Amino acid sequence: MRLVLLGAPGAGKGTQAQTISQKLGVPHIASGDLFREAQQKGTELGRLAKSYMERGALVPDEITVRMILERISAPDCLRGFVLDGFPRTLEQAEALDRALATEGKAIDKAVYIKVSNEELIRRLSGRWICRNCQMPYNIISSPPRVRGRCDACGGELYQRPDDSEETVKRRLDVYFAQTAPLINYYLGAGKLVEVNGEQAIGEVERELLRVIARD
Repeated sequence: MRLVLLGAPGAGKGTQAQTISQKLGVPHIASGDLFREAQQKGTELGRLAKSYMERGALVPDEITVRMILERISAPDCLRGFVLDGFPRTLEQAEALDRALATEGKAIDKAVYIKVSNEELIRRLSGRWICRNCQMPYNIISSPPRVRGRCDACGGELYQRPDDSEETVKRRLDVYFAQTAPLINYYLGAGKLVEVNGEQAIGEVERELLRVIARD
């Protein structure tokens, strides 16, 4: 089973990708983890990616795609994989399909964890951090016992600029602008399935496994 997992920041995509990979017995491949691992190992692709990231530039599709293709050609991916955070653009999806086609393979399903804008903003803008020990909290899902204070050290909680509601809205605008064509691409290919991401984590997991198992 070769799966692509789609979902906006805050949709719970990473959590569900890990669960699905365990249930199916296939690797969970997160593009962000691959970048970090390649840089730590000092590989050619890692050095290339790092040169762009240090300049604050986006890593070109060509490098990202090469890194993903290298990973999914590994022996542990023979039975399939769950891609998380890739593809992010239509161009990446097309490049992935072309590469798989040369080996007589294809993506089986693209699963979209759908969450409303309002709910995503609520989740993402609820994050607070302890100034002393950096312990993270979420006002919605994991609030501190005492408002504004860290459970671990009693330090003051603060919100990073990246987690402010205004910044969160901008991040989501960018995500949806990039992802809308991607969703239409997999829909047109008859591979897109949607899951309601506003349910409890366990319910989302059960629905994901149901749609994946469906012919």
